[in-house]
Amino acid sequence: MYVTVTDTTVSPDGGDFAVGAATAPTPTGPWTFADEPVVAPRAGGGGGWLWTIDPSQFTDVDGTPYLYYGSYYGGVSVTELSPDGLRAVGTPTLVAIDNKFEGSYVLRHDGWYYLFASTANCCAGPATGYSVHVGRSRSPRGPFVDREGLTLTASRAGGTPVLTQNGNRWIGVGHNGFLTDLSGQDWIVYHGIDRADPYLDEPFGINERPMLIDRLDWVDGWPVVNAGAGPSDGDRPAPVTTGRVDERFQDVALTGWRRDGDWRVTDGQLRGTGTLTHHTTTGGDVRAEADLRPAGARAAGVTLGDRVDVARGLLVARDGRRTATAPLPAGFVPDHRHHLAVEVRGDRLVAALSPARLGDQLAAVTLRLDRPPTGRLGLVAAGGVAEFDNVSVARLHRPVRRTVPAPRVGGILPQFSDEFDGGLGTPWQWVRPDPGATVADGALRWPVRSADLTGTGNDAGVLLRDAPTGDYVVETKVTLDLGEETVRNYQQAGLVAYVDDDRFARLSQVAIWNTRQVEYGYELPFAGQPVYGGTIVGTPAATTWLRLAHRVDPVTGEHEFRAGSSRDGRTWTWGGVWTFPADTTPPDRPGRVRRGRAGGHRRVRLPAIPPVVTWTDGPRGAASDRPTGPPAPTGGGPVTCREPPGPTR
Repeated sequence: MYVTVTDTTVSPDGGDFAVGAATAPTPTGPWTFADEPVVAPRAGGGGGWLWTIDPSQFTDVDGTPYLYYGSYYGGVSVTELSPDGLRAVGTPTLVAIDNKFEGSYVLRHDGWYYLFASTANCCAGPATGYSVHVGRSRSPRGPFVDREGLTLTASRAGGTPVLTQNGNRWIGVGHNGFLTDLSGQDWIVYHGIDRADPYLDEPFGINERPMLIDRLDWVDGWPVVNAGAGPSDGDRPAPVTTGRVDERFQDVALTGWRRDGDWRVTDGQLRGTGTLTHHTTTGGDVRAEADLRPAGARAAGVTLGDRVDVARGLLVARDGRRTATAPLPAGFVPDHRHHLAVEVRGDRLVAALSPARLGDQLAAVTLRLDRPPTGRLGLVAAGGVAEFDNVSVARLHRPVRRTVPAPRVGGILPQFSDEFDGGLGTPWQWVRPDPGATVADGALRWPVRSADLTGTGNDAGVLLRDAPTGDYVVETKVTLDLGEETVRNYQQAGLVAYVDDDRFARLSQVAIWNTRQVEYGYELPFAGQPVYGGTIVGTPAATTWLRLAHRVDPVTGEHEFRAGSSRDGRTWTWGGVWTFPADTTPPDRPGRVRRGRAGGHRRVRLPAIPPVVTWTDGPRGAASDRPTGPPAPTGGGPVTCREPPGPTR
């Protein structure tokens, strides 16, 4: 068991976190802590101690154990572990950049390694924007890249959203784990915050973060939660925990099984040699599972009309005519218990052997069958005694093939749009005018100022214009070259849905320490003071396209704004949703327009949600809980907002 140790003896100043380990003879203990840390406290180059937290263990197909750990200060790293799992060995590898990711979890799926990591702030009460992003690699050491091929270690760090808030009660959904039910359906477990009940002891104090669970789907090689719909609320189908065959071997008589050989049940474990066949017929697409200890057997496994064995250092699948094999790791120990899963869908059989049933296969094989099996479940041990437990057969889950649709964008609404080719006309209104903002050559240019809207300062200029009613999408193109790697806190530019200085949702590309991110921040009044947090969308470029998609919840009347970003204006990444109460109405002087066709959103070019842009570089407004560091530079060049030409826009 790996834990974060928050108080060590390395430094009297605190913050000297480490990863410790404890061992036990059973999963329920008793636990004994090792005397030395697995990963000791690490000094930070800029002072203090790197955040050595959030350990997550993974075993590779060659049997090598790894440990992932780290957080915003220092990034996420992976290290190889000693065979006993109690020491880090070799040189660690950075797999996710600092100041963006933490809470890592790695699993192997279809030959890819997927690094799940959480981003933004975990604990800002009703403004918490925690979410889960992912990258994948062919190696457990990376490099991990997102759907667009962007690495998670770059200054403009990649990361494809897996789980983000969708406008219902749950916000700040992140720091995930993983499981597979008996039907083969994957599930994600994570914590979230009920935005109506964000603290354990109101107001403020400790954030209340219950554990949640939702379906994890795989579409075109990428994981998404609920087909991309995000966290659920209310009753949903539960994980399958009981199969058509569901044997825990509490019945010493082995009722329902036909024996051929010497089989017996002792202390809830099945031990024997020969074959043992269940009377239930398993037709159609099914998944069989068994906890298996080959021990002294030459071969041991399961049959579904076809046979899968752990035998002589191999995982072997055969259907009478064909055979598929995969080598077991050199350090494979037959006396250890392992988990064997066999799925049959149509004429395709897939079998995987793992140490912990958590997406960390030691071996996997695929076999095309001559015909779908229609036989019965059997257990096989040849050439010696094997041990079995937790044997099941369940109907195989039906995978999701498509994600839910992204917000659809309709035609331009000229009366709410601006190409900036004629100055700032009557529709525009200033809050704290900025004389440095100019319009020329089809662009609004606005110098970055050391000012902000977060907290009680509220000294940033804001430029407003009205928005339409109904569903619509606001889109703009923002050029703000923030460079890479250098610290330029917190220069930014983008769109804001604005009610007043203490209630707004701000979507901008921003410099956060050494990283460049698209942050979707939110401030609201709570218990008499403003609370600010944020969530992360896609990856910015020097020129980034931004969208805010507005809809009114038909039940609650709340205004929902979902954020999207693009590096080229064509491929979009959609992120989280912030909501405004029904009685606040962010577009406070709306015009009336028709809804877009087929449920789509009419498009507003550049601004429509007041205000359009706030660009700041003061030391406030970071989305995540980050360490202190060198002072933020001030100043910066102008930003450019311009719509791209083209007949399709």
